[in-house]
Amino acid sequence: MSNASEKSPFHQGEKIMQQRVGKAEAMETIGRKVIRSYLPEQHREFFAKLPFVVVGSVDEAGRPWASILPGLPGFMNSVTPTSLDINATPVNGDPLSSSLKLGQPLGLLGIEIPTRRRNRLNARISSITEKGFSLTVDQSFGNCPQYIQTRDFRQVDNVDPTIKTTFTRLDSKAKKAISLSDTFFVASYVNDNDTNNPDITKGVDVSHRGGRPGFVAVEGNTLTIPDYAGNNLFNTLGNFLLNPKAGLLFPNFETGELLFLSGLVEIINENSPAISTFKGAQRGWRFIVEQGQKLTNALPFSARLVEYSPNSLLTGSWAQAKQLEVAQQQSNKWHSFKVIKVIDETADIRSFYLEKHDKGELVPFKAGQHLTIRIALGLASDLAIPNKKEWVIRNYTLSSSPHDAFYRISVKRELHGVASSHLHQNLTIGALIDAKLPQGNFWLDTSSKRPAVLLAGGVGITPMISMALQTYIEGIRMRHIRPLSIFHSAQTREQLAFYDDFTKLASATDNSIAYYPLAGKRIAKQVLVENSTDLNTLQTSDYFLCGPKAFMQAMYDLLLELGVADEQIFAETFGPAVLRRLTHESDIAKEADSTTLEFRHSKITQQWHKGDETLLVVAEKQGLSPAYSCRSGNCGSCAIKLHAGKVTYRIQPSVEIAENEVLICCAVPAKGTSTIILDL
Repeated sequence: MSNASEKSPFHQGEKIMQQRVGKAEAMETIGRKVIRSYLPEQHREFFAKLPFVVVGSVDEAGRPWASILPGLPGFMNSVTPTSLDINATPVNGDPLSSSLKLGQPLGLLGIEIPTRRRNRLNARISSITEKGFSLTVDQSFGNCPQYIQTRDFRQVDNVDPTIKTTFTRLDSKAKKAISLSDTFFVASYVNDNDTNNPDITKGVDVSHRGGRPGFVAVEGNTLTIPDYAGNNLFNTLGNFLLNPKAGLLFPNFETGELLFLSGLVEIINENSPAISTFKGAQRGWRFIVEQGQKLTNALPFSARLVEYSPNSLLTGSWAQAKQLEVAQQQSNKWHSFKVIKVIDETADIRSFYLEKHDKGELVPFKAGQHLTIRIALGLASDLAIPNKKEWVIRNYTLSSSPHDAFYRISVKRELHGVASSHLHQNLTIGALIDAKLPQGNFWLDTSSKRPAVLLAGGVGITPMISMALQTYIEGIRMRHIRPLSIFHSAQTREQLAFYDDFTKLASATDNSIAYYPLAGKRIAKQVLVENSTDLNTLQTSDYFLCGPKAFMQAMYDLLLELGVADEQIFAETFGPAVLRRLTHESDIAKEADSTTLEFRHSKITQQWHKGDETLLVVAEKQGLSPAYSCRSGNCGSCAIKLHAGKVTYRIQPSVEIAENEVLICCAVPAKGTSTIILDL
């Protein structure tokens, strides 16, 4: 039989969801190939060896239910590619019993728990006997093993299922069972009259959902459920759009207890604050219980947890999300971190691994962002709080992955670097250090398909290892790796920090993450040209620069020479390493023509004209010494109270400040402002 279908396998709800994520065209092509109107041979063999199958059905009242239909291996048999015979009847009390009628649509999900393999089937009942029923295939397709926990499986005897309760409100035991669950199944459906397209197979679907324990929130009769990256078919959420009803089944694979729920659904969009802090969630949905029942001792098998799916481990829980929400509200405050590990990456670059001193959750960050830390020079390594004037503030890029259970900064010991020398000498395991939560505008979007080129000089490799690690991990979760090319220039081979890590990533991704170490060599034009597919790819890639000031300026100028647009070049800048970029007319138009600057406390007045330097530089030239650190709007150290006037920023700040404050490191008078008065 041919694999490709001549008609669309998706209904309108599924198409809308696919369009929302920009996958409609791709999924139409893929769907026609992988969604079949028959069972391929490997699926026929697969269902025949399973000891149970998950079934989605709809009762006479229009309520969907998800069920488990158990049997000895071989209880399902496919005599022809378009049929499946099932020699088993529902467990006593299972709502599936009332839905077994000729012509009734069912959704089937076969899962081989020890191997995480699964396949889906949408079908209709073609015949019924006392011992079982037969199905005619409508749609058949495979599913990836994401979020399925591995369990060992064994048959048990003396099964005597009993209907424990039928209810409309969740009691405390049901809530606890749901909150501890790492797996459930969801049934959904569309009616024949829910779409105007008569060519689409309509019916019932049943799907698997998995995550860490606590991934389903319970409040009263409402469940809140994150939706992770999947196969982009959107069978379940597509059904919800057309028919907001669902049936949920929470099985306890160790005790045999089954919790059946049926109710209404509301989709939570990707931009909703309700899921923004849930790690791994792309969107979510709420489920309101209308009907439920619980069966005890219902399964003739037991399945004990062996290990969580690697994808599940990349996600979070609602308890974690609430902690993160609180932490993000304190993003501009200082937090105490404890050093838990110290490793020398090279002779002069040392990595410090940090965890929250209060053992709280780490706020997620974007690969490439940094920590703003403060240290007290001349004190013991416990960094007891001194007079505020003694704090020295520095910014260090995070070199860990956002998925790690720690923050890591990798610091080069500079010859005359007071702060870096202090960290190398005094920051040992167990020491405490203050830091603000991660921030910064320099980060890599791992979901993009555009090739990205990372250009690093010396210790500028620190954000690049974070970006590469995140790209690899997200590639596992999203099943797509953004193409990366990493060029690292250092004086010697020994100074190529993270060399082994990059080499392993290149090997693990078959060079989708490509690594080009350049010991004793510059990143020259010829190097970029020779290692690019073609000129068009070179010019349309995104570029990320980090390293000494002279290095980044040289790379920036080189990329412009090669025809790369300014907006495709991103650079990390701390301290004096501010990049001289092309000046855009639109940016200049935002600046004042002429403004009088008044520094209130010092009683200094200075005239400023369009094109002059930032307020910080002007203040310094007047002999003032305002606090600062990054000089690029990333740390907030230079925030000064603004008594009068308005400013515009040449570098858009990444840190939040009060409405009456201004970051003078990157601010200049705004158009139409005649006078600016600063609290200096």
